[in-house]
Parts: sequence; C-alpha cells; structure tokens
Amino acid sequence: MTDQNAQVLKGHCLCGACTFELVGPHNWVGHCHCESCRRAAASPFTTWIGHENGAWKFGGAEAVSYLSSSGNTRGFCGTCGSPMYFKSDRFPTEIHFYAALLDDPGKVKVVSSKRL
Repeated sequence: MTDQNAQVLKGHCLCGACTFELVGPHNWVGHCHCESCRRAAASPFTTWIGHENGAWKFGGAEAVSYLSSSGNTRGFCGTCGSPMYFKSDRFPTEIHFYAALLDDPGKVKVVSSKRL
C-alpha cells in the first residue's frame, strides 16, 4: 500500500510514448561520468536517480532494452530514442532513471558523483 503523503515524481521520453512514476524516497541521486554513461547520453555526464524496485512503475509504451555490457541493461524509447533507464546486476534492488526526463527535474537534489 502506498503512503498517501509519499512524493510521486513523473517523467517521460521526448515524444511522450514512454512514461514512468517514482513513488517515495530515492536511494540516491548523483552524476555519472563513466564512458558508457557519457556515450549513452551524448553528454559529459548524466544525472541519475537510483530508485528502489517496487517503488516505481512504467506507463505508456514499453521501453526497448539493450545489453550495453555484461550485466548492464539500458532502456530507451523505441519511437524517439530517448534513453530511459539503467539496470545492473551490481544493483539488483534498484533501477536508475535519468533525472532529465522528470516533468520537474528541480525536485531532486544531487548528493553524489559516482561511476556506475
């Protein structure tokens, strides 16, 4: 059961086909600047939201997944190509969402800079 006062953040890809909701507190919010993240985002770094499994949900079109390296999966919109998420065997209890996709990215604060 979801706490009625829990924060709900919504996000979507560029075309709006893929959506997601994050409910409650995040595990962490931080920047990553590893080569894989830089290439996936076409940016010098990207900001991630690590969110516990069971406290998020996808909506709209199903994201396409890509095994970017051993044990690491990246999801993206099959229509517009926007990167959506990162999952890794190293973090089995959470998924990482791109903060830039939030309807209101200012609602999250970076607390660390790390390499995924």
